Amino acid sequence: MKLLRLHSAAWLAIILGASTAQAHMPYVLPTQFDLGKADHVTVQSAFAEDAFLPEVAMRDAPFHLIGPDGKQLAVGPVTHLRDISMFEAAIPSDGTYRVTSGLRAGRKGKMFKAGNDWKMRGEGSEPPAGVAEVDVQSMTLAEAYVTRGQPTQVALKPTGKALEIQVMSHPNAIVAGTDASFTLLFDGEPLAGADITLFRSAGLYDGRKVAAQVKSGSDGRFVLRPQDAGTYLILVRHRAAAPAGSETPYRSYTYTLAFDAA
Repeated sequence: MKLLRLHSAAWLAIILGASTAQAHMPYVLPTQFDLGKADHVTVQSAFAEDAFLPEVAMRDAPFHLIGPDGKQLAVGPVTHLRDISMFEAAIPSDGTYRVTSGLRAGRKGKMFKAGNDWKMRGEGSEPPAGVAEVDVQSMTLAEAYVTRGQPTQVALKPTGKALEIQVMSHPNAIVAGTDASFTLLFDGEPLAGADITLFRSAGLYDGRKVAAQVKSGSDGRFVLRPQDAGTYLILVRHRAAAPAGSETPYRSYTYTLAFDAA
């Protein structure tokens, strides 16, 4: 019964887009970011409230890789447990690969506008009197980069679709205590003024889960400085009108990027 309640709460947060402090976020986590000469990578993926602590398996995600030549590569069969999804993917040549969940369409809910902000309707809650509700669908994308041999740049190129982060510093060369630069994009254009949160995997043990909270600049740029060596997860959310022909008139986007600071 306790497990059922946990999973129900997790799905509710995923669907309705809870606040950053309580939200469940998607992630992909390779077992290694620097593969040396390995010919494959093993990846886990899930929705989680705490970074990298799986709670709900990421079913129906179009997992794939983007290779050093920019071409899409298939992954091996995906195993879905209740809490986590796992797969292996071949790494056939040297260079940097993007490991991605692909843009995953989630469940639908309701939201309303309060001032300049979109608010999600929670379970059993009602919007203020006179405020119209609109239908919204969650869209999630989780990514990471792995490198075999020498780092390359092609896989870092943005897709120009939905919410994504372009890594200006090579993701497999981030060093603890130094700045790493990024650009936040929405449909290929810089997204200004967005809230960005950096989570630490070690925060599960030392109580410092959030390493930084910043906003993107007018050009979409932002800088993060991981203070400690370890694995990190960048989280950003954005709500916007959906493309023509979508299932709902609005979408709630969530994007995460996992990286390792040496």
